[in-house]
Amino acid sequence: MPKLTQAVKHLIIINTLFFIATYYIIDSRILIEWFSLFSTESPFFKYWQVATSMFMHGSFSHILFNMFALWMFGSTLESVWGTKKFITFYFLTGIGSAILYLLIKYIQIQYVIDDYSAEEINIVLTKGAEAIMNGKNFTDENLANLNALINTPTLGASGAISGLLMAFGVLFPNVELMLIFIPIPIKAKYFIPLLIVYELTMELAGFSWDNIAHLGHLSGMIIGYILIKYWKKINSNSVNFTFVKRFHIK
Repeated sequence: MPKLTQAVKHLIIINTLFFIATYYIIDSRILIEWFSLFSTESPFFKYWQVATSMFMHGSFSHILFNMFALWMFGSTLESVWGTKKFITFYFLTGIGSAILYLLIKYIQIQYVIDDYSAEEINIVLTKGAEAIMNGKNFTDENLANLNALINTPTLGASGAISGLLMAFGVLFPNVELMLIFIPIPIKAKYFIPLLIVYELTMELAGFSWDNIAHLGHLSGMIIGYILIKYWKKINSNSVNFTFVKRFHIK
């Protein structure tokens, strides 16, 4: 069990305060509408949502699992990297995964929107978001599917958490992880690929019964992997430069 580090502790506190405010103090609809992540086609989309959605959660179990993962993997990474680098990674993966998620959602919407008439699209854009926020949807299956694609909000720290999990797997590939529901130890270098396959399968199959944004998880892992490799390349170039510089001085 890792020691709770400073940045991780403050992130957990901020997420908890947002959760309490959303469901116990302020009208949840107001905060969800303003701070959750909506597609760029939705009338509820606001540019700051790529950052604020990281602090929003949909249920107690949602925030519990995310904060537990933040503590387990984030504290280890912060201890290795230091607070500044950890915070940089956390927000870059969180915001980066949100932007990548929006881009892929935009492509998905453009791919299917030609199948709808201008009138149907207008109905979804003018009335669909309000219906979703009231826990409803259209009775017409086609309109309901398009409305869910455009106006369903995404919330949670899962993009950043997935980035942390990817970083942990790259830096500590031989550390054994024990899943809560599958009590069998598995090394991180095997667990991460299995997780990617699972998330990709669930996304491509179009499963929505679990109410999980698998695309957001994949986006976080992709951004996390790119960032880790980029930092590794920079560090490698820095070491090579220092070596040559010292060699010439001698």
